[in-house]
Amino acid sequence: MRNKRLPPTAADRRRFLLRPVVGSLLALALPGVPLLARAGGHAASAEATAYPPVVAGALLQFPQDFGAHPQFRTEWWYVTGWLREAGGGEGGAEGRAGGYGFQLTFFRVRTRIGEDNPSRFAPRQLILAHAAIADPSIGRLRHAERSARAYPGLVEAGEGRTSVRVEDWFLEGGDTVLAPYRTNIETDEFGFELVFEPGRAPVLNGKQGFSQKAPDPLNASYYYSRPQMMVGGRMRIGGKVHEVEGHAWLDHEWSSEILPEGALGWDWVGINLYGGGGLMAFQMRDGEGRALWHAGTLSEEDGASRMHGPDELRFTPLRHWQSPRTGIRYPVEWEIELAGRRLRLRPLIDDQELDSRALTGAIYWEGAVRLFELGAADEARAIGEGYLEMTGYAERLAM
Repeated sequence: MRNKRLPPTAADRRRFLLRPVVGSLLALALPGVPLLARAGGHAASAEATAYPPVVAGALLQFPQDFGAHPQFRTEWWYVTGWLREAGGGEGGAEGRAGGYGFQLTFFRVRTRIGEDNPSRFAPRQLILAHAAIADPSIGRLRHAERSARAYPGLVEAGEGRTSVRVEDWFLEGGDTVLAPYRTNIETDEFGFELVFEPGRAPVLNGKQGFSQKAPDPLNASYYYSRPQMMVGGRMRIGGKVHEVEGHAWLDHEWSSEILPEGALGWDWVGINLYGGGGLMAFQMRDGEGRALWHAGTLSEEDGASRMHGPDELRFTPLRHWQSPRTGIRYPVEWEIELAGRRLRLRPLIDDQELDSRALTGAIYWEGAVRLFELGAADEARAIGEGYLEMTGYAERLAM
């Protein structure tokens, strides 16, 4: 008599879905997002599984484009910001000392594996997630990450609104242009439960959301930002829970392209300005550290924005920090020239290296920074807070 096979339980499904699924994947990314992963594979036909291109002139539509675009190769929802004890100061952000940086990212990757397989367990889509707190009290990041193949109701990236999750980690919202977002992250070392309130429509980066990454316009993404989101909720560090408030920045980007040829990595900033505006800027670097491409968007409190091209931006490293763990040397202070203005970036703490080798095989620096503007006598005036991301300082990403 054969043993009767019982149907899988919910716990069985979780163990299957959350077992490592990206160990053999290669790292890839575009500026404005932490490192992702991609998979190669074979399906029924190349035509049926082709990634759609990013096309100049396509109009982004909201709230539809707040959701997932599963036909594209990669996609990410990237939230960064600063948190402080609720009610802990006066005079606005520029008058308040201290604080924590936080980061939350969900990635969706179309693998092109098993696309002709009707099983719900086929790894057609992968969902990956990173979360971190920049904690000055210990001088480093608290960090955690997850990855899993998509499975309805448990691991998914929904269409039509922002709804991404890996089990009990989630980011959701965007039912309307001004609707709030919610997130919940719990790890052994830290956690946060936050609500983000956007006060304005999304800012379209590049040419109406078509964001070029290299001289060849084939290297591009669809890309919008949501600066100046107000944040409230709870943050847990160890066993202590803090009521917090602050400001955040959300990037949502999707593409079918990989790192441009000749590029070793990039440097990217997203800054909430104290006057109510926002600054996004990035550069692609080659193996000698030279800029291959620059681009940026400066937005105002009233929602008006201006794109800045390669001839209006320059990144110059000022001070380096070397990781005691990996030996990698990162430029943690920068001067940015933006259309005649001289800006300076300084980190909340130097050690904001993120070791993601267990998930994507990559190590990079991603952390909270302050932005200053230099006057005629080189006096520095604080004008904003946000995040800086730097990749490719150890070696070129494997493609």
